[in-house]
Amino acid sequence: MNGKQADLGTKNMNDTSSGQMDTSLATTAEALRGAILLKLSSHVGKRRAVATRRDWLLATAIVVRDFAVTRWHDSIAAAYDQGGKRVYYMSLEFLIGRLLFDNLNNLGLMNAMREALAGLEVDLDLLRALEPDAALGNGGLGRLAACYMESMATLGIPAYGYGIRYDHGLFRQVIDGGVQQELPEEWLAFGNPWEFERAEVQFKIGFGGHVAHEGAQANWHPAETVIALAYDTPVVGWRGTHVNTLRLWSSRPQEPLRLDMFNHGDHTGALTGRMQAEAISKVLYPSDATPAGEELRLRQEYFFTSASLQDLVRRHIRTFGDIGSLAEKTAIQLNDTHPAIAVAEMMRILVDLHAVPWDAAWGMTRSIFSYTNHTLLPEALETWPVALMERLLPRHIQIIYLINEQQLVEMRAFYPGDDQLALRVSMIDEERGRRVRMSHLAFLGSHRVNGVSALHTELMRQTVFRDLNLLRPGQIVNVTNGITFRRWLHGANPNLTRLLAETLGGGVLDQGMQLAGLREFSEDDSFQERFKEVRLNNKKILAAMVHRDLGIKIDPGALFDVHIKRIHEYKRQLLNILETVALYNAIRSNPGADWVSRVKIFAGKAAPSYYRAKLIIRLANDVAQMINNDPIMGDRLKMVFIPNYSVSLAELIIPASDLSEQISTAGMEASGTGNMKLALNGAITIGTLDGANIEIKDHVGDENIFIFGMTAAQVEARRAPGFDARATIAASAELGEVLEVLSCGVVSPGDPNRYAGLVSMLRHDDQFMVCEDFQSYYRTQRAVAALWRQPRAWWRASILNTAGMGWFSSDRSIREYADDIWRIPVRS
Repeated sequence: MNGKQADLGTKNMNDTSSGQMDTSLATTAEALRGAILLKLSSHVGKRRAVATRRDWLLATAIVVRDFAVTRWHDSIAAAYDQGGKRVYYMSLEFLIGRLLFDNLNNLGLMNAMREALAGLEVDLDLLRALEPDAALGNGGLGRLAACYMESMATLGIPAYGYGIRYDHGLFRQVIDGGVQQELPEEWLAFGNPWEFERAEVQFKIGFGGHVAHEGAQANWHPAETVIALAYDTPVVGWRGTHVNTLRLWSSRPQEPLRLDMFNHGDHTGALTGRMQAEAISKVLYPSDATPAGEELRLRQEYFFTSASLQDLVRRHIRTFGDIGSLAEKTAIQLNDTHPAIAVAEMMRILVDLHAVPWDAAWGMTRSIFSYTNHTLLPEALETWPVALMERLLPRHIQIIYLINEQQLVEMRAFYPGDDQLALRVSMIDEERGRRVRMSHLAFLGSHRVNGVSALHTELMRQTVFRDLNLLRPGQIVNVTNGITFRRWLHGANPNLTRLLAETLGGGVLDQGMQLAGLREFSEDDSFQERFKEVRLNNKKILAAMVHRDLGIKIDPGALFDVHIKRIHEYKRQLLNILETVALYNAIRSNPGADWVSRVKIFAGKAAPSYYRAKLIIRLANDVAQMINNDPIMGDRLKMVFIPNYSVSLAELIIPASDLSEQISTAGMEASGTGNMKLALNGAITIGTLDGANIEIKDHVGDENIFIFGMTAAQVEARRAPGFDARATIAASAELGEVLEVLSCGVVSPGDPNRYAGLVSMLRHDDQFMVCEDFQSYYRTQRAVAALWRQPRAWWRASILNTAGMGWFSSDRSIREYADDIWRIPVRS
């Protein structure tokens, strides 16, 4: 089987060739209806009379998949025929969400499919609600990877996404008594109609063992081997003209059980090897608080990078005949530090398996790889104990030592005698228990390293990569993040999309920059009313969901103030909660004043082992309970925490949002993409000068965004004397009163000391500048309320936010990667 045959796939359990429709013709509602009935019978095995909604969902998904597969095969064949460079996007996360509406939209089948199902007395929207979110990511990192895969397909770039097919993803969040509980995601319980198991695409992944050296040749003899099995999902670009592949790896044992042990009565022991192998692809981000968890994380990262590199090298050799042109035909993007071990694995493959001389292999490796950094937080720049690496990946630690020695020799040639610089640029951190710095490996093994916003990129040069940037000036570049408008506007907000197309013409669906044409309508009373009506209808839908699922009635006419993102101290949900309590206190003190009706909406997950983030979730729920049960509040103020934040939940909340909370500590948010999604849909941002907020401000206009708080430089200066905030608290009557409410147990009457430690931290160790920025944030929120009281001015600003967001398309981002980093042509 050649490379093209392997990538097109062979017949397997998901094959739909039986009863395959002609997807070039079946675009009418009538034809689609017939195709659905055929799949219901032939694939689902059900008669129409007894079919459940889930049966209809499966049949519909398979029909849509048939359209994608036809174009998928054409795209793969064209890539082989053209013989050009391919992009391989390696990411531990791909938060793709539900695919039914995404694929219907990109294939242009939405209206015909809705009509087809209506003729069968089936509601397409009810089917959409049944589809589970693919549990393949956590937050912005995984959603960015999904957006980029869709944009690469839209721009006709031959690309593969490589990751792990998690059985249970991160976790399903349940709030019980205000406390986050983590349960396994069961997204695969009913199968996945979008994927194809590739039983013929398997690779052996080794762990442990020893390395034997015979002269210059190194031979790794692993003590343990697991199998990586490929699952492919087609990624459909806009208008369906190009389809790429998301290839995810599932871990399997070499043997399903030890039959000898089983027959001797050790039934559990016979399955131990299987359980250890399958654990690799069970969950995303297993806790690394224990040595076993830390080892499992490293196993995951090596597992998927090794399988991916073996796969792409196989494809290259079958296509081009030898390894020599690999660098010319291959671009690999490392999405954060998780796949950084791929640098050492590529060197192993080139040097040990294909006999490429070391220097030539290193040159090829650096030409192939580029690395996106997503964080300046030290704890997120992964390091692994040298002892763990030596035990689990003995050949790779040897390669890392050799790379490290080589670059230290180069460094000393330019900076002789500077031992402190050598310590800082070394891949081995000798000061914290001898650990391998994976970000250093990714940096040194790449020809380009990019940040994800202008501020973040500059801070990379000044902080975490200051010394490496000194050694390799010009290697760090910026590519500000982007989002796919097909998902976050067309799919999430179809009524707004329809209004935009009617107003600006259909070209706005293809060219996001045409949104700028809205500026001339921002003060048009008629357009403002239509824009406002779209938002109100979206808010009614969200309010109905909140009432149904949480039992809380919220007023769709209120200002929806939205804070939806991963729970972390630097994202400062705590600051928002404190301001909410201050507003609550103010309303109670003067309930007869002319208060703006406001609904505070929170959603997000905390890492299972992140105690303080989970405590912030509990505080949010306690404060919501206090506010919502106070009869004085009425509709003046409500607060809700919506559990189990996901792509699908975001698609519901974002179009209904009036105010977008982007309030991270300045200098700590790399970029953000939630800020872009919300602004695209017309939410006005309240935020710090952090991440992409700065660029959003530049594009929407200073008067159409609410900026508060310290800058990154001011934060750094404030940190110098320490984090004691008592003087700041004493200067703010509102903040002092809020902290007193928390300290004395008003929000937690059953446990008065529940938040004593949190308050003590704010007073004495305010690392995230919550207290320092509180008063500025509080004043800015009052300015938000003042603008809300001026509807014409508010909706003008809202419209101008949408008008200014065309630049933030992921299509623009991918063009920049293609032009400046991958050196690959894109469709005009």
